[in-house]
Amino acid sequence: MPCEGCMERDNKSSDATMEFLLLGFSELLCLRVLLFLIFLIVHLVTLAGNVMIFMAVVMEPSRPPMLFFLCQLSVIELCYTLAIVPKALLSLIVVDGSTISFIGCAAQMHLFVALGGAECFLLVAMSYDRYVAICQPLHYVAVMSEGLCLRLAVACCLGGFAVALGLTVAVFRLPFCQSHRINHFFCDVSAVLHLACTQSYTPELPLLAACVLLLLLPFLLILTSYVCIAAALLHVTSSVGRSKAFSTCISHLAITLLHYGCATFMYIRPKSSYSPARDKIVSLVYTNITPLLYPLIYSLRNKEIRGVLRKILRKKIAQLN
Repeated sequence: MPCEGCMERDNKSSDATMEFLLLGFSELLCLRVLLFLIFLIVHLVTLAGNVMIFMAVVMEPSRPPMLFFLCQLSVIELCYTLAIVPKALLSLIVVDGSTISFIGCAAQMHLFVALGGAECFLLVAMSYDRYVAICQPLHYVAVMSEGLCLRLAVACCLGGFAVALGLTVAVFRLPFCQSHRINHFFCDVSAVLHLACTQSYTPELPLLAACVLLLLLPFLLILTSYVCIAAALLHVTSSVGRSKAFSTCISHLAITLLHYGCATFMYIRPKSSYSPARDKIVSLVYTNITPLLYPLIYSLRNKEIRGVLRKILRKKIAQLN
């Protein structure tokens, strides 16, 4: 049963005209300009880093599977930051918060969950690539064919968008109370669920199901891959070969821990422990700092990316000279 004061679906505030107010960082009046400049610089550097990796992979004629997945990861991060960060920057400019329509809020939530989910599945595909490369090196070229990589990439995107669609529909079918003030800088799932006029835990079930499909199952698959890799490395007698195999996994491991660590902290918890201030801080890391670290980690750790970037830099210097 909806609580007293909930918005009725058939009154004058229909879904088409209803708006939410994103409060953003309205409590930090003194730090608005500083935060805006910091977030803007981080956003531009993130975009530049992911665009450079995307261009480096596209310009590489011999494209191994890991570079193909890395290119897709950069595209996902580009779309991810463009869907969230501009609205966050706007919330720092507008003193009383920024408004977003019902449809716009649902679309933003769907994109956020879909792209994050696609990234979860993509990390599984990348861990499988590392498993085949280390545990079945003689069959690597045959197994990780271009066709399989393309099918995995499409499956990652379709899986993320399907789960996100189900979660978004379930959340926005809930009755919302008269207060449409979202204490966040974007339409995060937890922040919107907090406005639902229910006293039960039923509205959290779609979020729990999405966490199982997008976080728990992919993480278990990644863990299984690395258990097999660790078992295979135990049989490698050469310390050089072992360190070389480990170095090919370290970038993927770092990104996996960043991605799943923040996502687990944000979403796998009961509604009673919801804290708007804490969620906004974690979301800042998740939507701004983490996408910035991805291109830095891969550009520093991946020799193919470093080589292509050096080629691009030499061409630019030659053109200038």
